[in-house]
Amino acid sequence: MKSSFQTIISSSPTVLVDFYATWCGPCKTLGPILEQVKEELGDAVKIVKIDVDKNQPLATKYQVRGVPTMILYKNGKQVWRQSGVVPKEQLIEVIQQ
Repeated sequence: MKSSFQTIISSSPTVLVDFYATWCGPCKTLGPILEQVKEELGDAVKIVKIDVDKNQPLATKYQVRGVPTMILYKNGKQVWRQSGVVPKEQLIEVIQQ
């Protein structure tokens, strides 16, 4: 996953990575919000979900200490990071900046 992670975050001008866990309540809340964001922004953003339990080395490398943690990449560079649930409007605003 590590080598393909670099490919993923470089594959689109704007990539939002959601580090989550299946047992995490706030992650379940965030799921539909991310779907709405994708629906609204379409191809302007690529949303990638990464299960921290299945990708522990990646979560460790990116210092994901709590879930959900979202990291926004623009042209392969990290530009924003947030843990916890973020309202749809705020997420869209961050992505469009």
